Amino acid sequence: MQELRFAVRNTIPIFFTYLFIGIAFGMLMSDAGYGVLLSTASGLFIFAGSMQIVMVPMMISGASLPALALMTFFINARHVFYGIGFIEQFRRMGWRRPYMILTLTDETYSVLCSVQYEKGLDKDRAAFLIAMLDHLYWVFGCFLGACAGQYLQFDLRGIDFSATAFFLVVVVNQWRQYRSKLPFLTAAVCAIGFYLLLGKEQFLIPSLITCLAALILLKKPIEAKEAYRDE
Repeated sequence: MQELRFAVRNTIPIFFTYLFIGIAFGMLMSDAGYGVLLSTASGLFIFAGSMQIVMVPMMISGASLPALALMTFFINARHVFYGIGFIEQFRRMGWRRPYMILTLTDETYSVLCSVQYEKGLDKDRAAFLIAMLDHLYWVFGCFLGACAGQYLQFDLRGIDFSATAFFLVVVVNQWRQYRSKLPFLTAAVCAIGFYLLLGKEQFLIPSLITCLAALILLKKPIEAKEAYRDE
């Protein structure tokens, strides 16, 4: 119980974030003609946050499953780098390890990196409960949104902008938090360049691939800039 209370206290902000974005996703799914069960299952098994919102118009437009999978991989590829810092911790968590990998989202990563564990607390159990609660918040939001879309009448025009708004907040936070502006500038150049070159239907995946490759090459100057700030 001590670990559960600790996990609840540290995930309350995530609850409100996931609740409202999950509701937006569920309502979009309902508006697209998908039922409550599929919306809830998407939250449970895909658990890709903003990618799930992006997924809805792609499904409506008839995007193929490989295209959806590739898009999901590149949008969420950053989670691979998140996991590197938790390899040893997750390995010792036994049967909970696959679940911790599945649920390592931006928000859960942020909590696990910054949380100060109380004395006498089972850290692995507390980390597992933090990840599980965040997951449940998201599933609950998807379920509520799907129910609202099925049984209540809403004008949903503009609700898909919630994903754009979410990304804008992340970009602004990155600009303010980090000294190096190279990640932002690299992403902007890649996105605008491929948008002008290939058009809005084809630019996203090439720009993501190019941006990822560029950031790998620019890793050392970015880290040097951040290290200088810390000093």
